[in-house]
Amino acid sequence: MELILLIVIAVLMIVLLVLSLTKGNNQTQAEQLQIALRQQMQENREELNRSIRELRMEMTQTLNQNMQQLQDVLHKNMMTTGELQRQKFDMMARQQEALLKSTEKRLDDMRLMVEEKLQKTLNERIGQSFEIVRSQLENVQKGLGEMKSLAQDVGGLKKVLSNVKMRGTFGEVQLGALLEQMMSPEQYDANVKTKKSGTEFVEFAIKLPGKDDANSTVYLPIDAKFPKDVYEQYYDAFEAGDAALMESSGKQLENTIKKMAKDIHDKYVGPPFTTDFAIMFLPFESIYAEVIRRTSLIETLQKEYKIVVTGPTTLGAILNSLQMGFRTLAIQKRTGEVWTVLGAVKTEFSKFGGLLEKVQKNLQSAGDQLEEVMGKRTRAIERKLRQVEQLPHEESQKILPIDVEDDLTDY
Repeated sequence: MELILLIVIAVLMIVLLVLSLTKGNNQTQAEQLQIALRQQMQENREELNRSIRELRMEMTQTLNQNMQQLQDVLHKNMMTTGELQRQKFDMMARQQEALLKSTEKRLDDMRLMVEEKLQKTLNERIGQSFEIVRSQLENVQKGLGEMKSLAQDVGGLKKVLSNVKMRGTFGEVQLGALLEQMMSPEQYDANVKTKKSGTEFVEFAIKLPGKDDANSTVYLPIDAKFPKDVYEQYYDAFEAGDAALMESSGKQLENTIKKMAKDIHDKYVGPPFTTDFAIMFLPFESIYAEVIRRTSLIETLQKEYKIVVTGPTTLGAILNSLQMGFRTLAIQKRTGEVWTVLGAVKTEFSKFGGLLEKVQKNLQSAGDQLEEVMGKRTRAIERKLRQVEQLPHEESQKILPIDVEDDLTDY
């Protein structure tokens, strides 16, 4: 319908254009034509409006129908979707309920299993703990028994050390054990008479190389001393904090050590069979530390009595240093002997050189004489024999039966 109206309007426009182009028409026809054209246009406009209204009504009706259909479809879809969602929610609820029941069952099973394992482990650990406690109690009881026996041994040791003679034997045994660990049996002797005119025997003596003879031996006396009673008095005074008693007992300890050093020097030191000093061995580090702390006492022992004080830890170092010193002296002595031997060798070698020169001259003279015999004399004999007729070999063998080839073979 709209297309027809558009065609009509286009035709009218063409007609108007033709009329405007044709100027030969009269005015009346033009007016009539304009009136007719206006009427036609009015009719067309009314027809167009009516068609538009009808079209609008049709479109509105169509849209309403489509909207109603769409609403029906949407409502139906919503109902279907809601039903599906309800079904899915019901299914999920059932699955969740089943999952909860299964989870609760598994948790119960796991709880029972864990409780059983915990109970078993707890019983085992408790049993092991009781076993450990029982063994430790047995060890404690055993240790108490050992402590009792140790206390008895300490009491016995105290009784032994209270005897002066047994105390000396204890120090001697400890000194012998240390020497056995640090030195070979060839490096020391036990119960050695160090003074030729004396009657005393030192407990141990270290063998050191002599100064004059390589095979001679110089002894280093070592005697063990144990001033137990005096040291205990000093230690008790120290524990009590009594300064006066400490001073008096300290002086008594120094006097006792000096007396022991003098006794060792007078009995066992006798150069040249021994060294000009000896070693006093104190078997306990506490006594040795107290003595070595008194520097004036150590200087007095070294200067007046030629005594070196050692303990269990310093004995090895002192012995090693002394042996190294005496070995150095022996090496120096042997070095002098080597130089003496080298001087004698040098003297004899000079004589040997003179003899070689004489032999060389004699050999040269013999060579000259041999050359004279083989050269001049041989040529002179050959000149004299040129006039003599040479005989055949067979006849010469008969006259002079000499086998020259055999003689040459012998040489």
